[in-house]
Amino acid sequence: MNNILFAFLLTIGAGLSTGIGSFIAIFSKRTNIKFLSVTLGFSAGVMIYVSFVEILPIAQTSLISFAGEKNGTLFTVLAFFGGMLLIALIDKLIPSYENPHEMKNIEDINEKTLQKNKDLHRMGIFSAIAIAIHNFPEGLATFMSTIENPALGVSIAIAIALHNIPEGIAVSVPIYFSTGSKKKALIYSFLSGVSEPLGALIGYLILIPFMNDLIFGIIFAGVAGIMVFISLDELLPAAEKYGEHHLAIYGVISGMILMATSLLIF
Repeated sequence: MNNILFAFLLTIGAGLSTGIGSFIAIFSKRTNIKFLSVTLGFSAGVMIYVSFVEILPIAQTSLISFAGEKNGTLFTVLAFFGGMLLIALIDKLIPSYENPHEMKNIEDINEKTLQKNKDLHRMGIFSAIAIAIHNFPEGLATFMSTIENPALGVSIAIAIALHNIPEGIAVSVPIYFSTGSKKKALIYSFLSGVSEPLGALIGYLILIPFMNDLIFGIIFAGVAGIMVFISLDELLPAAEKYGEHHLAIYGVISGMILMATSLLIF
């Protein structure tokens, strides 16, 4: 029960970190692109390392214990790529011009854009909806990982929180410049992250009562696939966009080193 409560708290914290991006967008005159580049790369490094070194092996062990060596390995592979397919389909259903992967800089919008308030406001609303959809499986990933291993859950929550920062910017910038309201920008930004704890809650209510080695293994392998896809499709391209190539790579390597060290210690 303590693990479940801790898992919910971590998921809430990771989801609502979109608000940090909103604060940065509203109270900063310029985007700190070097900071965002390194943190996005760091988040990708954590997610990729933990997916292949920790989460996928746990899933495979669970599925092998349920279905045997051959079938368990097959189920692991199918669930891993099934997670990738799920997040790719979600991505595909969101129009590219409203996709949260199209990161926004504070400098991208200025006083001239206030003449297009309606379109700008619409962009902010749809960005919030799109990010909420993306955050749903991330909430499940954080929650399930924390229940299995609290230390692992903390690492994943930090990685997800870091990559939620630019998503908060993507929501708050167009809302702020279209309405002139800092309050609305903050509210929409926070709301876009609420789906993360919602994903955890639904996962708890639906999956926990039926949890066994098969379901646990499939969920974990799917979570690994989701996190690898997000890293390759969203975090690394965004890190490259925001800053120098080497800054992004240094962030990736730093994230992997920190993740490896934390797994050794805990």
